Amino acid sequence: MLPDKIGFIGLGLIGGAIAKTIHRVHPDISLIAYDIDTASLSQAVQDGVLTHSYDTISDDFASCRYIFLCAPVQKNAEFLAKLSNFAGDSCIITDVGSVKTAIHQEIAGTPIEPYFIGGHPMCGSEKSGYINATPYLLENAYYILTPTSKTSPTLLAEFQTFVQSLGAIPMVMDYQVHDYATAAISHLPHILAFTLVNLVKKLDNPEETMKTIAAGGFRDMTRIASSSPIMWQQICLTNQTQILNLLDSFIEALENIRQEIKTENSSCLLDFFQSAKDYRDSLSLNSSGPLSKTFEIYCDLIDETGGIATLATILAKNHISIKNIGIIHNREFQDGVLHIEFYEENALQKALILLRDYHYTVYER
Repeated sequence: MLPDKIGFIGLGLIGGAIAKTIHRVHPDISLIAYDIDTASLSQAVQDGVLTHSYDTISDDFASCRYIFLCAPVQKNAEFLAKLSNFAGDSCIITDVGSVKTAIHQEIAGTPIEPYFIGGHPMCGSEKSGYINATPYLLENAYYILTPTSKTSPTLLAEFQTFVQSLGAIPMVMDYQVHDYATAAISHLPHILAFTLVNLVKKLDNPEETMKTIAAGGFRDMTRIASSSPIMWQQICLTNQTQILNLLDSFIEALENIRQEIKTENSSCLLDFFQSAKDYRDSLSLNSSGPLSKTFEIYCDLIDETGGIATLATILAKNHISIKNIGIIHNREFQDGVLHIEFYEENALQKALILLRDYHYTVYER
């Protein structure tokens, strides 16, 4: 049975995406939200996503079947104290934070504990805010659920079913296992990306040569360094132990490969790169995983006025939507000067046939 009413504490990128998804999939569910960003609330009401918005956490939230805590991590304690009055068999509290240990420790032994289900939708963007939330952000994304030891299996099963109805893939795990795993596959890569960007910035010359010629490899690896600095500050502070453990392991791995390069150990170097390639190639890159497949092509393009516009018009007239398009200035490891990305594989396949019919040279990645 679907809930009649759902509440949100915070309506940023993830909260907004969940709200927009619920509104798209289950338009009859009433959605309410509290946020200090009144502009976002007003926009959500104007969009028809929210039924009501609030500048305080009122008693109206008590009648919500689910309350999604989507506020900044440092505000959790304050909000949990207010939500404890609402938690019960008829009101489940959940959150969307990418670190679970801190909030589980906060609710341990409190009235909320039996009615709390930790949540982490493994999706997002380097952008932030309700304005950048989309009603398809959860589509085929893993949605980690971390119940407490006192969470009712019946309530957990109900919430799993609801998450699945939004197009996400629910996975239940222990919160400590979650934090170690996400430290390895999310938190550490972000820290490395930020570190590499700062290192290149520091080493670059006054003419910014490195910045100018930054190639696909650098851009791909450091894209996530455009994420919210405040969010990553909080993640480092709340998942400190696991991140430090992973950093120590990574530093040791770097020292090992440094030694192999220094000693010109060709066989070990080959094994190192081959092992990484084999494991990376084995990762699931279909749309049902967090490493979602991208639908992109590269195209040779003559440098002439209106070239991009002509190509885009051809696609538009054939009802093919473009997600992203741009010129590749540094084509290291890339074929084609024009990069075109689509929303779905069907559009990519249609574009390949169409552009080749128009005698464009097109490359698939």
